[in-house]
Amino acid sequence: MIAVVDYHKGNLMSVERGLVSAGADAQITDDPEVIGAAQAIVLPGVGAFTDAVASMNELGQASVVRERIQAGVPFLGICLGMHLLYEAGEEHAQGDPTPGLGLLGGTVAAIPKTDPRGRAFKVPHVGWNNVDYLSKRISPLFKGIKDREFFYFTHSFIAPPTPEAIATTTHSITFPCAVQADERAFGVQFHPEKSSDAGAQLLANFVELARA
Repeated sequence: MIAVVDYHKGNLMSVERGLVSAGADAQITDDPEVIGAAQAIVLPGVGAFTDAVASMNELGQASVVRERIQAGVPFLGICLGMHLLYEAGEEHAQGDPTPGLGLLGGTVAAIPKTDPRGRAFKVPHVGWNNVDYLSKRISPLFKGIKDREFFYFTHSFIAPPTPEAIATTTHSITFPCAVQADERAFGVQFHPEKSSDAGAQLLANFVELARA
């Protein structure tokens, strides 16, 4: 069973449907015990960093998700769900950045509205964009998906560059759009559940990893 973590900040049905279409037994849940017993975990991308952290702490989810990832349970963070893997985030923070799950170093910050040459870009970054692999050795999450494939993005904040990045996208600047924290823990900036055939393939790859 794959637990789709509900931290009370948005509609999770499209993620659940995508996983079920990929052959998974997916269950939306806010219960830490159910999350802790799941064979895999998906943390969807809804809401803002500070609000999501507050909800996950209040519901007792944050420590369980962190512990299960550290124990090697397959994990996929989507958009904000990827951001929460990091040390901290500036979105809706009051003063200092809000602490995240702390599994990756660095702080999630706002995407610049201009590129290094001063050209203006729309923020939020919404729409289809290329995903560029950082290595010729393709991650199992992207099996069967060609380099520079298009995925659907909608976000105003970006993760910092870290050694765990496995793919990037460019919108004003180049930023990590996929990370691999360990053999079975991943995060993606884009929304696979909204990314047509490529997104469906990525979710199927994650389901396959979870079964393994």
